[in-house]
Amino acid sequence: MKWLRDEEFIRGKIPMTKFEVRVLTLAMLDISSEDVFLDIGAGSGSISIQAAVLGAKVFAVEKEPEGLELIFKNAEKFNTSVNIIGGNAPEVLSGTYGFNKCFIGGSGGKLHDIVCAVSEKQQSGGLICGNFIIPDNMIQFKNLLKQLSYEDIEVRLIQCAVMDRLGLMKGQNPVYIVKGRKI
Repeated sequence: MKWLRDEEFIRGKIPMTKFEVRVLTLAMLDISSEDVFLDIGAGSGSISIQAAVLGAKVFAVEKEPEGLELIFKNAEKFNTSVNIIGGNAPEVLSGTYGFNKCFIGGSGGKLHDIVCAVSEKQQSGGLICGNFIIPDNMIQFKNLLKQLSYEDIEVRLIQCAVMDRLGLMKGQNPVYIVKGRKI
């Protein structure tokens, strides 16, 4: 298994889930070759591409044209298969079924509608995970999971600092990682 480093990805102005957060998120989702994985708000595709490297069948949803292009270029660079869906969630989720793992990296202010749509389509026993910088969004997501009868809800806060070439530690934003299991 290969964990892709941040510097390996083709980057643009679209935010990317950083290495440490990406690894922990995918570990919490327990991604394997038997999974069908839905990545909503896929951004540059770092989560989608890494899930594909881990063997999952991946569907990446992204609304920004630059993000769609970056996902395509990164999938090509790493020789992975990612089904790219352009448009706004939850509207573009109508054709997605059969996924057991879901990651929400961005919601465009539609977190409630997206989580409800995912809950209707996700397989029983499936895992959902969301990453949040803003505490209010984390709380909203956690409460939605409870309302929709998800179990085994976990919340983690990760903050990393990485040393640059000069030896200075550069802090990254703290990120809440929230996971639940659909019953």
